[in-house]
Amino acid sequence: LMDIPWTALKPEILRAMVEEFITREGTDYGAREAAFDTKVEQVLRLLREGKAKIVFDSETESVDIREVR
Repeated sequence: LMDIPWTALKPEILRAMVEEFITREGTDYGAREAAFDTKVEQVLRLLREGKAKIVFDSETESVDIREVR
């Protein structure tokens, strides 16, 4: 896996990536459902704060956003 700095992405690409991540089946945002734009902002905030990161898997040629542990 290769980390991709969110700052290296154009804003429209970053937003599209976050939106795709949010719409994946099984993504959980807690007990209450939040508005879509709110979810986007939550993920962007996690990336800015270093609590999440973007990773590229060269084997599957896919991108994911993961929590930093």
